[in-house]
Amino acid sequence: MYELTLPSLRHIATGTSASLLTPFPRRPRSPAPLLSLAAGGASSSQAGGGHEAAAPEMLLPLLRLRVRLREAARSGAAAPPLQHVHAQPRVDLAALCARRRGAFVAADGQRRAAGSPGFRYAAELRTFYGPSTHELLVGVLSARHHHDLRQAIRDTWSGYLRGHPDFHSRVLVKFIVGKRGCPVPEEDREDPYSCTLLNLTESAPGEEMAILSEVPESSALLPADVSTISLDFKVLHPVVITQLGVFSSSPRQEFRGNVSVKLFQVDQEEAVVTARFSTFSPGSSANGVWYKPVERFILPKGFEGTLLWESQDVAGLTTINASRVHLNRGGGVLQLRSIEEGTLPHRNALGFPGLAGGFMFSVYDAEALAEKLRGRAERLRSHSSRLKEEDWALEEESLRHGDLVFVDVVDTYRNVPSKLLQFYKWSVRNGQFSLLLKTDDDCYIDVDSVLIKIDNKRLRRRNFWWGNFRQSWAVDRIGKWQELEYASPAYPAFACGSGYVVSRDLVEWLASNAEKLKAYQGEDVSMGIWMAAVGPTRYQDSGWLCEKECYVDMLSSPQHTAEELRSLWDLKRACGDPCGCP
Repeated sequence: MYELTLPSLRHIATGTSASLLTPFPRRPRSPAPLLSLAAGGASSSQAGGGHEAAAPEMLLPLLRLRVRLREAARSGAAAPPLQHVHAQPRVDLAALCARRRGAFVAADGQRRAAGSPGFRYAAELRTFYGPSTHELLVGVLSARHHHDLRQAIRDTWSGYLRGHPDFHSRVLVKFIVGKRGCPVPEEDREDPYSCTLLNLTESAPGEEMAILSEVPESSALLPADVSTISLDFKVLHPVVITQLGVFSSSPRQEFRGNVSVKLFQVDQEEAVVTARFSTFSPGSSANGVWYKPVERFILPKGFEGTLLWESQDVAGLTTINASRVHLNRGGGVLQLRSIEEGTLPHRNALGFPGLAGGFMFSVYDAEALAEKLRGRAERLRSHSSRLKEEDWALEEESLRHGDLVFVDVVDTYRNVPSKLLQFYKWSVRNGQFSLLLKTDDDCYIDVDSVLIKIDNKRLRRRNFWWGNFRQSWAVDRIGKWQELEYASPAYPAFACGSGYVVSRDLVEWLASNAEKLKAYQGEDVSMGIWMAAVGPTRYQDSGWLCEKECYVDMLSSPQHTAEELRSLWDLKRACGDPCGCP
């Protein structure tokens, strides 16, 4: 088990000095007055004079027209013809914000039930123009294109809350969506989890290349004071490793000693290929490196490997000052991490990060790479068009349901921690709440049980975090959960992301320090690192499931499809058991 002191955790959580953090906790803000959009900015109690009220249902064409005009202005297209827009009376939007006992009250005095279009728009306007008051705010992290999952939640536990005579006033549900989609098509990204352009250039078919394309100066070569040196790399387009090499051990370009060079796939104990060099069998020399051919394997895109140089005698290894040489990455097909970053201990502690030789490689299927590069411009145009359609669909969805919060981030998996921090800032500005529940759009939530536990266990506390906590969880260095910024081999305790609840004072601390807190690879582990700097009271509850499982008493369950969410909810309502009825 690994334990860090509070000062070091504060530094790790923020990437900055702990003294820059806003003190914890901070007093809640007092509710801001509800302002009207009518002339003069009157409050809702003063609204209505001199303005003809519109029925709530009349807002939809007006708001849609606003969206169409805005889209036309952005694209440079002609505005929609006004003769196709029906004349509408002037709308007093302040009157639409009035609410009594869960019903919407328009300026004409007519009450409309919660869930009607006018009520939803009024809720959206209240949220935007003045803080709403709820006991529990639910933030659902949602990808921009997950329309079906959001609708499944509206049709199940969120819709149940909205229509419940008591719960609708206790709970407010918001979907957290990135304001911008990634402008890079997925095919042209380094990986599907980020928005980094795969910066490749065309290479000649079958050409063999060395990562060291020129003879290093003798002053750049240094005797190593360690017996093992390693280089981490990632393949961004398929390559074939053809030869492994080691630096000469003397100024006369001779090789003396016994050195093994091995290629590993990260997290695998057995080497893929090995080359052995000795004084009597040094191989062939080229540009100051001694090479030996190896069995050829195609390393696919996404392959993450380690080259390991091991010396078996006192002659040791020769290493190089990487800043003094130009490294050939094959037009972007290779990413050499240890050389470029050098901030983390080696993934498997196989050797000290560095370079004690080289290797030769060729680009596999160079014709396919050339074709891919030629098609990039058209893919970018098509992707840009799809993003505009996605923006339109999201704006329509927001107008229809009033439950989306757009935060100012590019919507990718790697940006989810920043997305969550931006929502915390939004929540403090726009709502009065005691507790905040965070979940994901693929999660089933038993809202009845959550609210009952809040009441029965008296969970309305300060400095409080309720969830299912993972302890001493090992840091991954590869794959979707790859962590290249957090140096410790294990994370502080963090709650599983399917659902957890934090008190408002913690949310305020996170919001006030959002610009200083460092985002790590996932929102769940990031939250654990951030909270380690505060030390909240943790309430452990295994009802918040970490994996896709089902129990009658579970509070949440992750990784479900839209159909599965509906099925779980239907079974729960039918017999009280989401896992199946007798």
